[in-house]
Amino acid sequence: QVQLVESGGGLVQAGGSLRLSCTASGLTSTWFMMAWFRQAPGKEREFVGSIDRSGRTTPYGDSVKGRFTISRDNLKNTQYLQMSSLKSEDTGIYYCAGRFYTGSYTYTQVAQYDYWGPGTQVTVSS
Repeated sequence: QVQLVESGGGLVQAGGSLRLSCTASGLTSTWFMMAWFRQAPGKEREFVGSIDRSGRTTPYGDSVKGRFTISRDNLKNTQYLQMSSLKSEDTGIYYCAGRFYTGSYTYTQVAQYDYWGPGTQVTVSS
């Protein structure tokens, strides 16, 4: 059974940095796409980015481009989300998501991911 667990959330001042981690367990294949989503209060869950087993990431959305970076350590089955120059609008619950995949298709929708972590709260104070 695949399980995802996030860590690293917390309270940070605007302009600060934070690094989230997500560790997967129970994987039966290395062909496992990992992604980050976030959800602000009263809003829908938003795709932040994803990374495949080779380290290829999807293009980041305009809201986080140049500030967020996703990386991955396959030996640890862990992905990271390095966030810098944080803004109050980055506040929300950050979710780790995953799915097994083949080929080079990009998955950006909530419904395309089969496994989810419980989420970790990120609060950016202005």
